[in-house]
Order: sequence, then C-alpha cells, then structure tokens
Amino acid sequence: MPEVVIVGGGISGAAAAYEIARAGHSVTLFEARELAAMASGWTLGGVRQSGRDPAELPLARAAVERWSGLDEELGAATGYRRKGNLRLARTEAEAEIIRNLVADQRALGLEIEYLTGQEAIHAVAPAIGPSILAASFCPGDGHADPVPATRAFAAAAVRHGAVIREGTPVRALLRQGERVTGIETASGERIEADRVVLATGIHAPELLAPLGLSLPLAVKRVCVLQTVPLPPVFEQVFGVANADAAGRQEVDGRLRVTTGIGDWPHEPAGWNADSLAPRTADIATLIGRVSPILPAIAEAGLARVWGGLIDLTPDALPAIDARTGIEGLVLAAGFSGHGFGIGPVTGEIVADLALGRQPRFDLSPFELGRFAGRSAPAAPLSLHG
Repeated sequence: MPEVVIVGGGISGAAAAYEIARAGHSVTLFEARELAAMASGWTLGGVRQSGRDPAELPLARAAVERWSGLDEELGAATGYRRKGNLRLARTEAEAEIIRNLVADQRALGLEIEYLTGQEAIHAVAPAIGPSILAASFCPGDGHADPVPATRAFAAAAVRHGAVIREGTPVRALLRQGERVTGIETASGERIEADRVVLATGIHAPELLAPLGLSLPLAVKRVCVLQTVPLPPVFEQVFGVANADAAGRQEVDGRLRVTTGIGDWPHEPAGWNADSLAPRTADIATLIGRVSPILPAIAEAGLARVWGGLIDLTPDALPAIDARTGIEGLVLAAGFSGHGFGIGPVTGEIVADLALGRQPRFDLSPFELGRFAGRSAPAAPLSLHG
C-alpha cells in the first residue's frame, strides 16, 4: 500500500511525487491520459515572478531559484532559460496599466523596469514591432519546455521509487467517515493510501463533490500556435497588458504563441484533441494579434495548432490546502493558467502537506474555504506560466 496516492500527472503532481519519493516515502501517481496531457502540456511555459498576485509572489521567487538548478538535479533537460519577461502596451491606456504594474511590483521588492519608446524596448528585444509603446521588463523571469520538464520530474520520482501509472483514470476518492482512505480507478481497482493528493486541474470539482467539497472553476479554452524552427529572434517571454496574447521562442527555434481565454461550452470530463482544436477563425485572430507584436511570426511556417483548458478560480489563485475538513486529503488545483512556473515549489508544498511537515510558505491565501458561497469566477486571466 503506498503511503501517498497522487491523482493528476501535471507538473504539480509529478513534482510532488518526486519530493515525496526522494524523502523516502512510497507514492503512486495516477494519470488518466499521459503526463502533461492538459495544462502542463499546452502551456506557454513561462517561469515568471512579474505580474504575480502578492500572495503568489513568494512561491514564484522560490521557484525561479529551483528552476536554475533543475537540469542537474533531475538529470534531464527542462529547457529552462532565464532571459526575462516583457509585458507590452499597445495603447496609451495599456501603457498606464504597465506603469502601475511596475510601481506595484517594485514596491514588493521585485527587480522590474518600465521601458518607454522604441529605442528602450529594442535595446532589450529588437524583434518587437514598432507599434508597441511601452513595456515592463523583469530580467529574472524566464521559460522552460513544459512536457520535458514534467517528464523529468516524473522520471526522477521513479528513480527514487515512485510508481507512475499513466492511462489510469481515477473515478472516485475512497472515504471512511471524514477521512479519505484511497482511490478507485475507472476499472474498479481500489488502492488504499494514508494520504491522497488531488492535483487534477479541471477535473478536481467532480472528484471533490462526493466528499461535500466545492471548488468553483470556470473552464476556459486557450488556443496555441507553434511555428517551424526559426533562427534566434526573441529571447524573452512576452505578454500584453490585457492578457489576450503571449509568446516565446522555444529552445529549438519554434515560436509558440497563445491567445487569451475563450469560452468552451462542453463538459470538462469529455475533452479530446478534436473538441479543443482551434477554429480557423481563432488562428487567424491569433496571427493578426501577434504579428504587430512579433513581426517574424507572419512569415514563419505553421507547424501545429492546438487548444488547452484553464481551471480558472474566482480570484485566479490556486487552492493548495490540506485543511478541507476531510482528513488525509491534500488539494492542489485551480492554478488559473499560471501554475507551471511555480510547479517545482508547488511540489515541495504538496509533499510537506502530504507528509505532515510544515511548509515554508504562508498558505492562508490558498485555502479552499475562501470560496465558500462563491460560484462564478470573476477574476481576469493573467499571463500564462
């Protein structure tokens, strides 16, 4: 019997499995599809501190320090590069948003500067188009490759004794009184455990509901476009003031760009690649939106398009909590499109909670109970990553 069962094979679940296994405890991770099948696979891959909610900023700062040594620690390439993050303004109204963002984040101690005019912007990022009026620049931010990074954590977990079971959906959490005692798979297999970690993103509400717990999520879709490899043109991650586009150049030269969020009027449990596929109109909109920002994309060959889903909470902050009223349950879901970058630290926190250790962060902003009485998410999406 494993001491800990983890449900969900994104970066949070894989990192938690690694931390638990290397601490010498038995852990089994169940993933319904394949590792990084949803948010940790489609995401832009940003690793940023800038633009974070003040409650999330300590996690982001700690995560940046972890990312810098992960390739060596995990024995695999994560694609991590620390080249900075630009948040761009296309209008005077957006420039005011960026100015305020820089002032607020400087007040929190973050190294970030306000760039105004083409000369200042091009000194940092020559590939940015001439229509951009201003930008914030956080040099300590960066990006990584989502699927390799998630799989690196999983492989390291296995080397420490963890069991990873892909293609194994979990249909229920087992319960005795006010305590979870394990999981039941879709095939009827029952696995007992001392602790159960629920890190399933958009699927968390359906597993929580039978326990009498509610995690209010709006499930939104993001469209992603990837080009063929290009020569190096852009080192940073870019976003925009209203979060309707973001992008970066991957280590292999491919440009990866995303839209803001859009509605996805289907049941979360039934998603597949076809149902998430962007419409041609969506891709045309994305290209039209990104081309003035990064003109190189207009002439690039199109390699792939896909869609991904975001588990958006009412305040766009995750629920990371072991005090839900159900003993033995650890929740880590609702990362609202920006959980990848803090994934290594989320793994630490989840492992601490699952093993009864005191986390090194204040988790009060992430308690599930803060959503009591709230049903409709209202917070806007911030930059992915």
